[in-house]
Amino acid sequence: MTSDLDILTEARRLLEKGTPFALCTVIEKKGSGPRDVGTKMIVGESGATYGTIGGGTLEKALINECKEALREHKARKVTFNLTDEGSDRGMIETGLMCGGQVTVFIDTVEPDSMLIIIGSGHVALPLARLAAIVGFGITIVDDDAERANKERFPMANKVITGDFARAVNELDVGPNDFIVIAHGEPEHDYLALRTMIAKTSAYVGLLGSRIKAAKLVQRLHSEGISEGGLAMLHAPVGVAIGAQTPEEIGISILAEIIRHKRSERDRTI
Repeated sequence: MTSDLDILTEARRLLEKGTPFALCTVIEKKGSGPRDVGTKMIVGESGATYGTIGGGTLEKALINECKEALREHKARKVTFNLTDEGSDRGMIETGLMCGGQVTVFIDTVEPDSMLIIIGSGHVALPLARLAAIVGFGITIVDDDAERANKERFPMANKVITGDFARAVNELDVGPNDFIVIAHGEPEHDYLALRTMIAKTSAYVGLLGSRIKAAKLVQRLHSEGISEGGLAMLHAPVGVAIGAQTPEEIGISILAEIIRHKRSERDRTI
């Protein structure tokens, strides 16, 4: 039988992997039911489960509720009727004949989004500081170990240095991650841009002028990448607020990222 420790260990593994899930807990049982109060189960976005609250039609109904809760990004409380008699309004019918009812709290658990900053220059530093304040995990990637290090970026979860091409190619990117390319050297920025748009991420931003952005996008088109393949690209990155200093530019970039993050969530509700 899966223990609470097993459930929490799996929850931690999913969070470290950047995978959202629903944590279900039986909070009330009246009459007969398959599991006791306190029993826990994890349900993923696809409906995959870890642990059990009883199986059968009860669990199938709960999985559907979890998937809906994850789509809405909202916790919910649901009560299941385990009798073959009529139930109170709002209860979910299961067709079971255990003789009771079970109430489950579904908590939606979503890992912090990761902001991956490719580059460690004047804009990268205030951007990392600001993003950490609002709850982003931070990854810094650069080939300049003198600037990209934990001493300069103490808020970073990871600082990746070394061969630039290999670092960006091997970068682990998830669908909830945000990427800002701010290296500054045109060929490095292009390599990072070409590599990042091929990965599955929520957002890719390119720091630079409109002329630079247009030239790099034109190169991508010449290599056969369509407009559809650049749907997640924001170039130049940032909200147009007349930003001039690195700190102001960092604010403009983070503002655009937050706007994108919230609007994407709103479209799923």
